[in-house]
Amino acid sequence: MKKTVIYKEDVNFSIKADFYGTNQENAPVIIYIHGGGLIWGTRDEISKEMVQLYTNNGFSLFSIDYRLAPSTKLPEILEDIKDAILWIQIEGPKQFSIDPKKIAVVGSSAGGFLALTTGTFTNKPSAIVSFYGYGDLVGSWATSPSKYYCQKDIVSKELAYQLITDKIVTEASVEERFLFYVYARQNGVWIEEITGVNLSDNKEALYQFCPNRNVTNEFPPTLLLHGTKDSDVPYEQSVFMRGALIKQSVEARLITIPNGEHVFDKNFEDPIVQHALQQVIDFLKTHLN
Repeated sequence: MKKTVIYKEDVNFSIKADFYGTNQENAPVIIYIHGGGLIWGTRDEISKEMVQLYTNNGFSLFSIDYRLAPSTKLPEILEDIKDAILWIQIEGPKQFSIDPKKIAVVGSSAGGFLALTTGTFTNKPSAIVSFYGYGDLVGSWATSPSKYYCQKDIVSKELAYQLITDKIVTEASVEERFLFYVYARQNGVWIEEITGVNLSDNKEALYQFCPNRNVTNEFPPTLLLHGTKDSDVPYEQSVFMRGALIKQSVEARLITIPNGEHVFDKNFEDPIVQHALQQVIDFLKTHLN
């Protein structure tokens, strides 16, 4: 069962989410956050295989859109994530057979980063799963030109800015906006584009948005998954995030995918991936059932 809802709107935008039900009554809920460097992506990007993995194991799934950068900056994007959690807690039980007290947030890449930020919210989920996400926005991996992207054809600033407008965008395909991301990573301006903060003047202003700098002992149990050959988000990002969690005595585990690349879970049938995904399900059952 799939039903599309609008979980947030005003005169300038409306933000949608797809709800996938399960046969279980009062089911625990997974809020899924897509990736895309905070610049592109849609709620449709979660694969059918992943939807079935969650729903076949008794979890309802709420795959959300959110406002995208650079027309919307990170603080407003985080407000969307907060509002998605609140919608599920307040409006969700009115429409679906779910348990609003049993919510996990799962995200991939930039969605993994957003999932990790929910551990710093006042209204926290019960558990967090980050697929190749990151906890640090101020490290050189993010703020300096990317060696990986600099090996690709150089994208000019003129071309990059032709791909975006000032209009609020809540859904965008990779074909529409990926080259803007490549430009931003090639020039080391990605974090400035998504936050609006000039790093040379005010780097400290971003510390509040870095999950690894804001871990307390109230952070939810967290599962991290990352491939060692990730060329977009370094594997070390999950290593460092786990370290920050362990330091505060938070339950945290890192599943390492040997030679795994970014979006390793697209190789859904790979035995190593299947084993990792079973551990995700076990983790979610432990903390939501």
